[in-house]
Amino acid sequence: MSDRNRPAAPATATASRRSVLRGLGAAVAAPLLAAGQEVPQTYTNPLGIAVADPFVLREPNGQYFVYGTGGGKGTTAYPAFTSTDVVHWQPVGEVYSRDPATAWCTDTFWAPAVYHVKDRYYLFYSAQWRDNPNKEKENYRIGAAVSDKPQGPFRDIRNAPLFDPGYPAIDAELLFDADGRVYLFYSRCCYKHPVESELADWARKEKLYTEIEESWIYGVEVKPDFTGTIGEPVMALRPPVSLSDKNAAWENLSVTTKEVNRRWTEGPCAFKHGGTYYLMYSANHYLGENYALGYATAKQPLGPYTKAANNPVLKKNTDRGGNVTGPAHNCVTYSPDGSEMLCLYAGRTAATGQRRVLFLDRMEIRKDGTLVVHGPVTTPQPLPSNRKRDG
Repeated sequence: MSDRNRPAAPATATASRRSVLRGLGAAVAAPLLAAGQEVPQTYTNPLGIAVADPFVLREPNGQYFVYGTGGGKGTTAYPAFTSTDVVHWQPVGEVYSRDPATAWCTDTFWAPAVYHVKDRYYLFYSAQWRDNPNKEKENYRIGAAVSDKPQGPFRDIRNAPLFDPGYPAIDAELLFDADGRVYLFYSRCCYKHPVESELADWARKEKLYTEIEESWIYGVEVKPDFTGTIGEPVMALRPPVSLSDKNAAWENLSVTTKEVNRRWTEGPCAFKHGGTYYLMYSANHYLGENYALGYATAKQPLGPYTKAANNPVLKKNTDRGGNVTGPAHNCVTYSPDGSEMLCLYAGRTAATGQRRVLFLDRMEIRKDGTLVVHGPVTTPQPLPSNRKRDG
């Protein structure tokens, strides 16, 4: 099971050169030793891994695995990478395996999430459903696969979607609650989901669009064996209905900047901190520069959720002299020693173009419950804290 509900521990000291080498591991350290160079005690974003929709699994032994969107054109999908410091990643290949001729899913493999439960690993993912009699352009559903190892191969628990809500669904994320119940959060796609709002009225008045399609985040309980769901999905988050809503200005940008007639609420990242449930989400066009990150809070796992007043907590920095656009669809983990909360997300720079690459920045939840992401940062910053390495 992931560690994202674990509270942060106290901060630590500065690293020595020799302990940094131990923390990086022989594969990284050896070439630097041979060249007689100092190992950097800092890192710089982006990390250079070309994946979108990242999800990080932290193992009890301190090893990290990150999984993301990319590939998936043959019998496998989902590139994965491993690390001991959350910065230097080594590829382990694509981890999901299927028979393209008979699998329930055909293509468009998005947003993997992997969890360690007891002695097995479970992959939740989005893909296009083969059962498509009406030839819908977006026919996505969520699947569940299992493996004995974090690097796979993962194979479907059953040759069917986890459930069928009756509309395309993507971006699966699990929340393991203290009472043993498990909840799935996902995004209903914008496709064929026009919604009336003050923004839709405005768009028609301006003769921009006749309708505005929206994606909404839902939550539903999952069966203990991950073979299906329990009860009906509950809508957790949606775009603002009123233009006076504090979150309307930033969540409406895909429409108001004339990119597209859609508003997104997707990429859920759910965790509990103290007695509060946090649900991070991404809004705006995922291929646009205004793709950004917000969050909401609740006292119960399925809500009701209230969006934060300090949203967005992560957005482009090009309007502040930077070069990062579209920083969103995140996951949360902790530094090797557990003292720092970290946000991994995908974004773009002028150098990467339309390729989304991995970024890592620090985040925190303050005493008053406010969530803050310190990013995007593209100047050198210290490696994530590791007392064993830094001692």
